[in-house]
Amino acid sequence: MKKFIGFKLASTSIITLCTLALFMHVLILFKIIPYHFVWGGQINNSTDLFIFESISIVVQILFLFIIAVKAGYLFKGKFNRIVTIGIWTMFAIMILNTLGNVASSSYLETMVMTPITALLAILLFRIGIE
Repeated sequence: MKKFIGFKLASTSIITLCTLALFMHVLILFKIIPYHFVWGGQINNSTDLFIFESISIVVQILFLFIIAVKAGYLFKGKFNRIVTIGIWTMFAIMILNTLGNVASSSYLETMVMTPITALLAILLFRIGIE
């Protein structure tokens, strides 16, 4: 795996994808992008939208922080154990999220988000074995 995907490529790709996802969730929260294709189509009202998208935004920021620390952009050499646990936790979440996207009632979520979360899982695995 290390021969096929370099650490820098994996970390940069994750940061890019998570940043794009963060912006997408912000745009959904402000109803600029329709929300029917996220959270498995389970958002039914503005309260649900605010709660679920706020969770998504916090999680994306946490993911970005963990990857930035692991890549050495923040707190270089610090929090190694916590970051390693965070990486493997993120990997597990992406595996579960991929399965959830496959089972989603939203066609768009299944067709667009499934490959993205699967790719994130692969990239997180690569970073985790570093």
